[in-house]
Amino acid sequence: MSKSFYYRLTNGIRITVRPQFLPDRSRPAAGEFVFVYQVRIENVSGRTVQLLRRRWLIHDAVGEDQVVEGDGVVGQQPVLEAGEVHEYQSFCVLRSQAGHMEGQYFFEAEDGTLFAADIPRFELDAGAGAGPMY
Repeated sequence: MSKSFYYRLTNGIRITVRPQFLPDRSRPAAGEFVFVYQVRIENVSGRTVQLLRRRWLIHDAVGEDQVVEGDGVVGQQPVLEAGEVHEYQSFCVLRSQAGHMEGQYFFEAEDGTLFAADIPRFELDAGAGAGPMY
């Protein structure tokens, strides 16, 4: 049974991820397993930060690994003051019914310091069911 959410706190940034399998969007016979994941980024530090970039590592149980890098998240580079939260939803398609994702978000603090926050490794498992996001 997979966990319903995963979280990690790094450098004053708490990342929480809640993955879900979408059977109605998937085509197992064609090797397409669609997963959606909700991400919550919380600034629990005492400084203002801006999310600049992301780097995702996606592992598929059939042995395919992908690295996805780019600016911001879903077209945004949010600025988070101390105590603020940014949430978004995204998805991935695997060729097998299981895999995992993990990565980093790269931030700049108000003083110009660059730092990373780890995205916790989270399991993607079509066999775990398709319960509610929360």
